[in-house]
Amino acid sequence: MPSPQQARAQASAITSGKAAPEAEVSPSAQLRALFDRPRLSPGQRRIAQYLIEHITEAAFLSITDLADRAGVSQPSVTRFASAVGFSGYPALREKLQSIALGTLAVGPAEEMRGNELQAAVDAEIENLENLRRDLADPGVVIDVGRKLSSSTPLTVLGLRISVSLAEYFAYAARRIHPDVRLVTRGGSVAYDALLQSREAGGTWVLAFSLPRHAQETLTAVRVARGAGLKVALITDLALGPLADEADVVFALGTGSRLVFDSYAAPGVMCSALLQAMTDADPERTQARLEEYEQLADQHQFFLRD
Repeated sequence: MPSPQQARAQASAITSGKAAPEAEVSPSAQLRALFDRPRLSPGQRRIAQYLIEHITEAAFLSITDLADRAGVSQPSVTRFASAVGFSGYPALREKLQSIALGTLAVGPAEEMRGNELQAAVDAEIENLENLRRDLADPGVVIDVGRKLSSSTPLTVLGLRISVSLAEYFAYAARRIHPDVRLVTRGGSVAYDALLQSREAGGTWVLAFSLPRHAQETLTAVRVARGAGLKVALITDLALGPLADEADVVFALGTGSRLVFDSYAAPGVMCSALLQAMTDADPERTQARLEEYEQLADQHQFFLRD
């Protein structure tokens, strides 16, 4: 059996820009027909929606992993399988795998536009639209930005695939914050860094956890909490052990149409938090930015446009 990522690699292979023949039924359309049951409970509809949106990966999840991803209990997944006409979850998963591997994972036929790359962009646009709605009330972002700004030092944690966003945030935050400490290695290295940050007077950690979620990230977050640090978490899951450990969770959609995820919405959230930090202490922000520009000019850091 292929791994979830192998399945995604097969399903997201780039083809020509021609639309699929009208007779071809997309995976999402097949699933909508399969799950079209008027008596599904809200929890069961949540499972159905998750499967529709993440079929190429979800088809190969264990019952435990699917329950975690959908934010429901394992018995709920079993009941869902029965509700949509299967003897149990193994039988449902076999059907899901045949759908995932038998056709390309593009959107519903009525929504299909262009090729697989365009479908991936469409999915990210939807993630950004969801984020836009969430930011209609920016109060939480403003509050967390203020707290991150006042934490000296401020620790930024990102392990494995989450390193890139953590590095981006830390790089920018150093322009406006006097002491930003980046942690990109797990185990005892992260343990030491978090304890030192707390001993130096730090109060907050901004942590990133994007799929696949690393066990060492959960361990590091627990260490941070145990040391007395507060944790703001940028992730794609609003429920689960990592979210349970965090003080504030920003749950954002990630692009899963291609073999490797894309992170448009988490990237925008990084910029939003950075903006909130600059607004929290405008005088310090201005002074630090002016000092940096003078240094950059002196040493010719950048090409002249």
